[in-house]
Amino acid sequence: MMPPDYWDCFAGSYVGARANFRNAARQAGVEWQSYAHPVELAADGSALSIDVAHLGDVRGARQLLVISGTHGLEGAAGSALQVAWMRSLREGAIAPIPPGVGVLLVHSFNPYGHEHGTRGTENNVDLNRNFVDHQAPYPDNPGYAALHAALIPEQWTQAAFAAIEDATREFEQSHGADALYNALTSGQYDHPDGLVYGGRAREWSNRMLERIVRDKLGSAEQVGFIDWHTGIGAYGEPFFLCFHPSGSAPERLAADWWGRERVLGQRPNGLARPDYQGLVFHGLQALLEPRPMVGAVVEFGTRGLGTRYALRLDQWLRHRARQQPNLERDAQLRADLADAFVPLSSVWRNSVLRHGMQITQQAVLGLSAW
Repeated sequence: MMPPDYWDCFAGSYVGARANFRNAARQAGVEWQSYAHPVELAADGSALSIDVAHLGDVRGARQLLVISGTHGLEGAAGSALQVAWMRSLREGAIAPIPPGVGVLLVHSFNPYGHEHGTRGTENNVDLNRNFVDHQAPYPDNPGYAALHAALIPEQWTQAAFAAIEDATREFEQSHGADALYNALTSGQYDHPDGLVYGGRAREWSNRMLERIVRDKLGSAEQVGFIDWHTGIGAYGEPFFLCFHPSGSAPERLAADWWGRERVLGQRPNGLARPDYQGLVFHGLQALLEPRPMVGAVVEFGTRGLGTRYALRLDQWLRHRARQQPNLERDAQLRADLADAFVPLSSVWRNSVLRHGMQITQQAVLGLSAW
């Protein structure tokens, strides 16, 4: 499978990515719609919106939902995959969508984060931890609470990094590497200026997903799902996080679609999978019930555990940098942050397009045979 040239698919900004997506949809002659943010705008004054394109049989019983930009900073990669797939479909470079199957592409699910180069929403909420029951007690994360004060320094200096490493090393020695990973990534609901903050209410994007499901998937009886992400795994290689119960029929189908070796028993960065809270994956399942869903979060690896540094940098730039402005420093730090999740390397980008298009096609074919 030969993907299009990566420079025609990847964009350097949210505005550019949105233009690419809408042009690809228009050229493919497909139904598309925008869900504009009611308050936030892009820097050029244009709308911040979630755009959707619906291909194939839009009223078919089998629908594949593909989301990009849940973590806004990662949106350029998922956007490029959606654009490349639409272009390849239009040009006949990949097999047509089978009868009775629709493919719903949701572009830039967190447009604020995509536009501003941050993983979180306008409220610093990690959208992929926001799909909890906000009327119930929030999940507790005592490990994160113990580390929070040490994780994001007042000043971004080598001395500050050493102090952070001391705190996390002490926690790891006392509780183990798996417990440290869980504390830092599973989600927390008490520190709005912290890492993986899940929020105290449904974010706008969360509510829009419910509307999109109602608007676009009303006729669906079976739904496939891909949520594109970056960070975990080997450089430029796909890493699957499938959250169906172990041994369940949906997990077996996911393994049939994408391969048992990819789907079953995965250990992110070689560690036990964290007890992730508030995932879009589970939120979508709840919105679709009782209709069945088969899906996965698909990551493309960048810096492995080195992304911990980038996650802290993201928060520091949001909450601390403006207190001590330095244009040259901050420009370099923002470039480093972007490269940590969407590397500029042609090797990485070509690998992402090649694997991502194959994964999409495997889901389309698997869904058609379900």
